[in-house]
Amino acid sequence: MKAVEGWIDIKIRDFFSSSMPGDWGTDGNPEDCIPVLRSTNFRNNGLIDYSDIAYRKVEEARLNKRRIGKGTILIEKSGGSPSQAAGRVVYCDCEFNGTASNFIEVIKVKDDFSSRYVAFLLYYLYQIGIVLKYQQQTTGIINFKLNEYSEEMVNCPASKPEQTKIAEILSTVDRAIEQTEALITKQQRIKTGLMQDLLTRGIDDHGNLRSEQTHQFKDSPLGRIPVEWGVEKWSQVNGKIQDGTHFSPKTDPSAEFKYITSKNIKFGFLDLSDVEYIGQKQHNEIYKRCDVSFGDVLLTKDGANTGNAAINCLSEEFSLLSSVALIRPFESRLTTMFLLQTILSETGQRLIKDSMSGLAITRITLEIINNFLIKVPPLQEQRRIGQGLAVQDGRIKSEAKKLAKLRSLKTALMQDLLTGKKRVTALLDDTEVATL
Repeated sequence: MKAVEGWIDIKIRDFFSSSMPGDWGTDGNPEDCIPVLRSTNFRNNGLIDYSDIAYRKVEEARLNKRRIGKGTILIEKSGGSPSQAAGRVVYCDCEFNGTASNFIEVIKVKDDFSSRYVAFLLYYLYQIGIVLKYQQQTTGIINFKLNEYSEEMVNCPASKPEQTKIAEILSTVDRAIEQTEALITKQQRIKTGLMQDLLTRGIDDHGNLRSEQTHQFKDSPLGRIPVEWGVEKWSQVNGKIQDGTHFSPKTDPSAEFKYITSKNIKFGFLDLSDVEYIGQKQHNEIYKRCDVSFGDVLLTKDGANTGNAAINCLSEEFSLLSSVALIRPFESRLTTMFLLQTILSETGQRLIKDSMSGLAITRITLEIINNFLIKVPPLQEQRRIGQGLAVQDGRIKSEAKKLAKLRSLKTALMQDLLTGKKRVTALLDDTEVATL
């Protein structure tokens, strides 16, 4: 890192007053043992997940040297994967009074430094990939060469108050992120409950949820449903169920036609952040086959994302890979929003997952999709149900956008504050962190 006025060059190991592996101990239970953190308790945001904690017997003398408390930093030394490097960092923000497994390094920071600042700095170094050159793979497990990594030279504020202020600012953003994540989780739980009610009981003409006590229900192949509803095969209520091309065209970032694959179909929305492009000739060959229209439902039918679905919101022509099926309901029988919400419901996802076949690559075929059964309320009721769930989707999407902005803000702030590109010296006399 480039030197900054008032900052010092220091080796990573010189932040530490102590550094030693945790202790897995022996079998125990919560009644007479101590909590022990594992790699599964590492969150990728640099904090600890305190749920699902193991309890083990650890000798008192060994525990005292490895006890985790507020301000302790943990580094994962073993357990990385091809998609996730070893060396992840988390910070203990409470009095934990336990330890970690022997695959985790328990680190205490010298009093000369802000432990929270050091944790953010190590987290940042992990995020920008400094740890990659210290990966070592043996017997299928990726280990982190911590001793060598600790010799890395970094640049940091010489002033502990400046370190502390940087940590306060980043912690403020972390709290906002956690609050937003909690709100999204709450809104998703609300939607799950709404889906269960609306897609099994529906809404009558007066806007009330039906119940067996107040309305008539009947038996059906999909369980008890209101007497006004029917049950049909997808082939009976959809005018078109088709997939895209079965060959992979040559993509070209400078070409003009979007090429949609399963990676672009998320759970309820179309994601074009990494969409690929193809030229006119290849597009003509593919588009004639699938003829995607605005408002079609797009359903992934191959691979790990099978069951993801979204409504096509693009008015332009684009081409489609065979891993995605387009579904176009008969306007007189089924609304696209009702179909989408049915697919995304727990019942819909279970139906799809139970119908998948294949070993290396799981998939559902068009034949299977055509034979799926769906509850079919009257069209006006479908619209009421779809609108009610779409409102909740809007709340979730709004918070998701806020979350994305906060995460981008944290990334930018780490880049600026942890490198000295922007200084916090003007804030050191303030009693509160500046409004973000």
